[in-house]
Amino acid sequence: MGDEHYTKGDFDCAFQYYTKAAGLNGAQAHCELSHMYFEGKGVEKNGKLENYHLEEAAIRGHPEARYNLGFNEGKIGNIERAVKHYIIAASHGENDAVTVLKKGYRVGQISREDFAATLRAHQAAIDAAKSTQREAADSAQYVTF
Repeated sequence: MGDEHYTKGDFDCAFQYYTKAAGLNGAQAHCELSHMYFEGKGVEKNGKLENYHLEEAAIRGHPEARYNLGFNEGKIGNIERAVKHYIIAASHGENDAVTVLKKGYRVGQISREDFAATLRAHQAAIDAAKSTQREAADSAQYVTF
């Protein structure tokens, strides 16, 4: 429901739904709240609350939130922490984190061994998410009314 209201531009209502879902330990809801605080949609921009919700989502295993934490750490010059976040995100299947880590590997911010291990973990996460049902759904043609 939060997404539906957010898409319609009803940010106050979306915020209420996301807050309720976050209170029920919803990782995606925490991630959405972080976006709202980052963008200032429905709430005042607030980097501390953005990071709080990113951390809560990341603790619950949300790869995009982990990636965003890495980005935020990199912005303030905490490269070592950023790399750690990117490694965790990539190990959970986040493709953008792999792209960033490739660049980091090229400039010596991540060791060859750590990069190779991360690539193996990323591939394992991608493989684990595959299923015949998911592939059938992806290839199905949907009728819209």
